[in-house]
Amino acid sequence: MKNLVYGFFTLIILTTNSLVAGEKLDKIVISGPFASVSHPILHMIETNALEDVADKIEFKLWKNPDELRAMAIKSDVDFIALPTNTAAILNNKGVDIKLLNVSVWGILGMISRDSTMKSLKDFKGKKIAVPFRADMPDIVFKQLLKKEGLDPKKDFELVYVASPVDAMQMLIMRRIDHALLAEPAISMALRKTKSFPVSIVAPDLYRSVDLQEEWGKIFGTNGDVPEAGIAVLGRMKNEHVIKRFQEEYAKSLSWYKANQKEAGKLVVKTLDMLNQEGVSDSISHARLKNITAVEAKKDLEFFFNILKEEDPKSIGDKLPKDSFYYGL
Repeated sequence: MKNLVYGFFTLIILTTNSLVAGEKLDKIVISGPFASVSHPILHMIETNALEDVADKIEFKLWKNPDELRAMAIKSDVDFIALPTNTAAILNNKGVDIKLLNVSVWGILGMISRDSTMKSLKDFKGKKIAVPFRADMPDIVFKQLLKKEGLDPKKDFELVYVASPVDAMQMLIMRRIDHALLAEPAISMALRKTKSFPVSIVAPDLYRSVDLQEEWGKIFGTNGDVPEAGIAVLGRMKNEHVIKRFQEEYAKSLSWYKANQKEAGKLVVKTLDMLNQEGVSDSISHARLKNITAVEAKKDLEFFFNILKEEDPKSIGDKLPKDSFYYGL
């Protein structure tokens, strides 16, 4: 009798974790921010890229790190686009989350009203808007400042805001002269200040320090920083679906990079807080490439160790275990 019961439950597990030919999931739920890491997902939805494994793909926007963490902890979604260090924190806290890939290797930069600002040291004594306190990009920014002998608390007046869009609006409305932003907010700010009627209110803005280039100089790398990617949550057990997601995300990222104007149009259909031209412009200024978590492990651990040196809490106090990297 025990063998029959065991066999029955084994059959249930097997059929749950693998799709029988012709069967589909009712729905796949994917969450992400408005930033570049989410944009290929919107192309996947537009093209019904996963129609062979699911009847519907639903996208849920997370607006700040608190919403992101709540979604992950509740396991309300199947896949989630997020900063890599946040994925590490959640994994170290016992959340069933595995990193699938890293697709964003550089979207952070300084933007200023002053065209002469060419280095982080040039911003000493300045008031700077910074989004997502104690999260990416704040932790990368602070680490670079300290490596250059600067004190984030004493040498700058950092004004923390809820999101890059909020920092962008402060620049446009003349409430601040300098900001740390992530694409596409940088490109959007530049577009908005050159367009009527906003140009009457906001003087010209300039791209200033590229944080990835600074990172490369300080740490002796090519400047690629594994900033964000896609993770799978524990409720998604179907390995075939996960494989198909990875395949189609890679294809959609390639399309996104190769079709900048069309990508801008597509993205704003869902993320209407963004600007079509700004999104298109941002693609040329973002380091985007699809690297599996296993292939990116060495770069991720190098990155995590640097963050850990500055603030252990920024990765959850320790390097994540090998099981954090999907495929290991």
